[in-house]
Amino acid sequence: MGKIILTGDRPTGRLHIGHYVGSLKRRVELQNSGEYDETFIMIADAQALTDNADNPEKVRQNIIEVALDYLSCGLDPKISTLLIQSQIPELCELSFYYMNLVTVSRLQRNPTVKSEIQMRNFEASIPVGFFTYPISQAADITAFKATTVPVGEDQLPMLEQTKEIVRRFNMIYDEVLVEPDSLLPDNKACLRLPGTDGKAKMSKSLNNCIYLSDTEEETKKKIMNMYTDPNHIRVDDPGQVEGNPVFIYLDAFAKPEHFAEYFSDYQNLSEVKEHYSRGGLGDVKIKKFLNNVLQEELAPIRARRKEYEKDIPAVYEILKKGSEKAEAVAAQTLSEVKRAMKINYFEDMTFIHEQAKKFTQK
Repeated sequence: MGKIILTGDRPTGRLHIGHYVGSLKRRVELQNSGEYDETFIMIADAQALTDNADNPEKVRQNIIEVALDYLSCGLDPKISTLLIQSQIPELCELSFYYMNLVTVSRLQRNPTVKSEIQMRNFEASIPVGFFTYPISQAADITAFKATTVPVGEDQLPMLEQTKEIVRRFNMIYDEVLVEPDSLLPDNKACLRLPGTDGKAKMSKSLNNCIYLSDTEEETKKKIMNMYTDPNHIRVDDPGQVEGNPVFIYLDAFAKPEHFAEYFSDYQNLSEVKEHYSRGGLGDVKIKKFLNNVLQEELAPIRARRKEYEKDIPAVYEILKKGSEKAEAVAAQTLSEVKRAMKINYFEDMTFIHEQAKKFTQK
């Protein structure tokens, strides 16, 4: 059996540089590594509807935004299969069968589900679709027999629940499903970028994101207005590096060659941090350096996006073809699942003949 990756995003908004650092950049590297036989990238619109059921237009509009972000970052439809979750009906059927293998108490104990419920204030009225999200995710992963699922540490409990479902199904029925392995980010220094306002998480509602689709001017404005150390009032004041968003972003994006190009007074980021910590280095200089670094990183992404924006119907065609390919794979898995569960009544001619023989012998 080959090595297969499944990963994706919920289309609830445009993707930002936090997504890029946390997953998109790595996906492109994995895609181009040649180590994997198949790479499935899912736009998880059905999962997005579990907490946006009253606003389907929001999800619908963001399908193309996410697709453009994928393509502009370098995901190649000739190598990776880009698909829309809702267009694969087999996923719903698999989820239905898996529900019989998971208890309510087990779902309630899932740490990721618990934290997401608290974050969305769902304590008193949890949508069933949202509550059963781990089961839906298990269907996504197993439908394509993914051997590898890139996740952040906060998603590990979700993947563990998928493994439990796979083990239970294979034990009760037959060895059909593949147990996936997790693939954690390799750059722990920037697992999650904070918002430009210093908040722990980028959020559209907080208006603290730098989006991949932002213009050069929009990006610069956001960087120059970034939160830094509130006690670093004068240039000579000692500055706080730890937890400072500007330095967290530089940890994520700055490369050795950037210093010779944009900040020649320093050879590396450690020297910049040391100078800032003892005082004598202003926030504006550091922000200008970060702006140069980020603009260089984002320039080719913007250029690719402009090209894809010229032919939006072609982008939808990419998603359509990818979804059709994905559905064929999921249909094969579903067929194997139904055979193992002995609910493939009309395909099992041996069973039909046995039934006929049983009744003719009466």
